[in-house]
Amino acid sequence: MTKTRAAVQTADRTIELQEFEVPESVGEREALLAVEASGMCGSDWEQYQGEFAEMDLVEYPCIPGHEPIGRIEMIGAGASEAWGVSEGDRVAVEPFAPCGVCPRCVEGEYTLCDNRFMYAFTPTTVGSGLWGGYSGYMHLRPNTVVHRLPEGLPRDEAVLFNPLGAGFEWVYRVGGVDPGDSVLVLGPGQRGLASTVACDVVGAEEVIVTGLERDAAKLELAREFGATHTVNVEAADVVERVEEVTGGRGVDVAIDVTPIATEPVIDAIDAVRPGGTVVLAGLKGMKEVPGFVSDRLVLDDIDLRGVLGVRSWAYDRAIRVIESGEYPLERMHSHTFAVEEVERAMRILGGEVDEEATHITVVPE
Repeated sequence: MTKTRAAVQTADRTIELQEFEVPESVGEREALLAVEASGMCGSDWEQYQGEFAEMDLVEYPCIPGHEPIGRIEMIGAGASEAWGVSEGDRVAVEPFAPCGVCPRCVEGEYTLCDNRFMYAFTPTTVGSGLWGGYSGYMHLRPNTVVHRLPEGLPRDEAVLFNPLGAGFEWVYRVGGVDPGDSVLVLGPGQRGLASTVACDVVGAEEVIVTGLERDAAKLELAREFGATHTVNVEAADVVERVEEVTGGRGVDVAIDVTPIATEPVIDAIDAVRPGGTVVLAGLKGMKEVPGFVSDRLVLDDIDLRGVLGVRSWAYDRAIRVIESGEYPLERMHSHTFAVEEVERAMRILGGEVDEEATHITVVPE
């Protein structure tokens, strides 16, 4: 029996290296993925902190890693036909496996599936336990959504399919950004940078990205990705700067991707024009938002939208943009760690270690 190592979260802020048996066979509608790498993002940090467990999204013990890429090691005939892939194919894996039959799935909203299976959040006590990307192998359930990856795409760029897909989803489908629009992106992390790329691809005329003093390098990278203006929120007022840039009009769309901090929610609402759209994509740890006045939305006819998950079209578009080489996306990658170093990687991403990180790749060895 082949065994594999995996980073297992056993409690809040606790990661252990454990061994698992690799399935010797899979079901008709299942597959086994030999993991090449998995990206690490702000959601992983929130999971590590215990915020997802507090919201009953995660049950310990579990293997984190919801942005995996790898090769199909084994696949059932039904899965191969439905997914359009075969053994040996290189693929990216979406984090949700929908049921396909509930009202949400039937309506096309599969990320809101009533019975969705979530990779990286499901406990190791279920089935094989190999449900996360911080491992050598992943067991892929029926209805898993995968995307073919070009053979020549470098690993550390290929894993960006997930954050870049989120950027396209939030900017284009949820935010409705059109060519010539002005957009405020609050937060210069990997999803803020991905949203900046998406804005540039769509053809936004003005893209304003905010960050802290310590985010200077990320804000400079945002300019390389298409931002026309950047704002250090510790040195300037965001809303005042937006008014200067837009001639007092306000932005057409504001997208908040910041974690935990609630002030950007108010900044987004105050910076958007009457009739504009605010997209909230950053989790705040279930905190209330001080200063939130709902009448502002009513009187200025502001569309406030929360967003969960990413649709397949956005991942496909992200992979095409990565493959094009049009943007220096490799500069988003800052670290690579093996599975036994996941806890250190988490602390670096979360800012607990004096080492700047933008995007981290976790590999089996």
